Amino acid sequence: MADVSTIRALDAVKALAFIGDLSMGQPTDHSLRTSWLAARLAAEAGHDDTQCSVVQEVSLLRWSGCTANAAGFSEWLGDDIGGREAMLAMRPGWSGDSEAEGRFEATIQPLAQIHCEVSGEIARMLGLKDMTQTALRHIFETWDGGGLPERLNGTRVPQAVFLVGLASDLEILSRVYGLDGAQKLIAQKAGRQYPGELSRIACKQAGGWLEELDQQTAVGRDAPLDALPMQEGTAPEIVADVIDLKLPWMAGYSRRVAEAAAGCGTRLGFDEAVRQRIYLAGLIHGMGRMAVSNAIWNTPGRLSPAAWEKVRLVPYWTARAGKQIGALAQETEIASQAYERLDGSGYFRGASGAAIGPEARVLATAACWVALRSPRPWRAALSVDEAAKLLNEEAIKGRFDAGTVDALLSFEKDGHEPAADRTRAARASLLSPRESEVLKHISLGASNKEVARTLQMSPSTVRTHVESVFRKLECSTRAAATLKASTLGLI
Repeated sequence: MADVSTIRALDAVKALAFIGDLSMGQPTDHSLRTSWLAARLAAEAGHDDTQCSVVQEVSLLRWSGCTANAAGFSEWLGDDIGGREAMLAMRPGWSGDSEAEGRFEATIQPLAQIHCEVSGEIARMLGLKDMTQTALRHIFETWDGGGLPERLNGTRVPQAVFLVGLASDLEILSRVYGLDGAQKLIAQKAGRQYPGELSRIACKQAGGWLEELDQQTAVGRDAPLDALPMQEGTAPEIVADVIDLKLPWMAGYSRRVAEAAAGCGTRLGFDEAVRQRIYLAGLIHGMGRMAVSNAIWNTPGRLSPAAWEKVRLVPYWTARAGKQIGALAQETEIASQAYERLDGSGYFRGASGAAIGPEARVLATAACWVALRSPRPWRAALSVDEAAKLLNEEAIKGRFDAGTVDALLSFEKDGHEPAADRTRAARASLLSPRESEVLKHISLGASNKEVARTLQMSPSTVRTHVESVFRKLECSTRAAATLKASTLGLI
């Protein structure tokens, strides 16, 4: 694995903000704009510098848990992205039908719980402030106690929740309905969603703030974010794990791509700096996947032309991320070429030949290999021999570089023992062998009944193991367990 200690928590937070905005159907600068507005609102309301810093962190990570409940929203609304975008814009009839309206309470509560637990856990892993973690764990609470996940009210709710929620509403509603429309809607929510005095401040200052914010587009609107911590450590891997949470069957995929790409680079004789770039590119190459609904990703067989066009734009959105995350500009450029092919048949650029550099060739080969070796809802994972045969056939057809394929297959033959040893040691120190098996299956989206059939256990025994895993990992949802297990090397 390449050394990634130079990647700051700030870079990871900005990547997560980009991912969250795509997942919620928002412009990719929504969280940055909300962060700026929330800081101004906090200062105007008389809060100190610490609280202003907290609301910036919370604004950027507010949607970081939305990949974790995307599957639930997709099952409920059909389109996890479009449905949530309609919710945020307060569009009438966003739920789609009266039956969904009637099931709203029962459905939204567990989805909110997943979101809050995961976003709070992400903040903890990144080493952000305790105040930030607490606010994220209660991000959907309201002033009147009608929010989620614990129905706290009034001063029991962290102030950052109201400041960020109001700033987000101002950013979204002014964009959708204009300034006057936004002010009216915010006034209607005063005393329910957030304190009345806070809404009056926002409505009074909204016009000037939005004008000032729009004028800053070309001069570094996110400059105040320099106050965020710059913790070294596992930030890039956390981003990868959050990306993979969107689709349960993708758990661990981005890490495996990164490991395979870096290992292939080693076999090809790349130096440490190049291997690090490839490894990081492998971790983040799926950022653009957030722009495509789960319904499309879960479609077996051939996609419709409209759906395929959305998939083709995945690497485009990954490339766009590099425009916002300057420290990862090189890596996102490589990442955005993960689906290019040497014969020009790839996407989104349709690049070919020499236009695809050695690093991108390695990443593309690694991503294809790991996909072939991974199970999908509509097929089992291919065996090593089956996947190797297909990859070699693609090389013969001129789509992959033959030397790169040979290097990757050589690495895969004997290059994973150290990682396997670390995983076994981590499992032995925390979970029992049976708990580890159950965790592996639930992290891939299997239900208790499905795990019971696969492992030939009773559903009640599976439930007991799941409860034990939750207790040991100190979490209460499968998504949070998957995130923590990935970080600890358990899956």
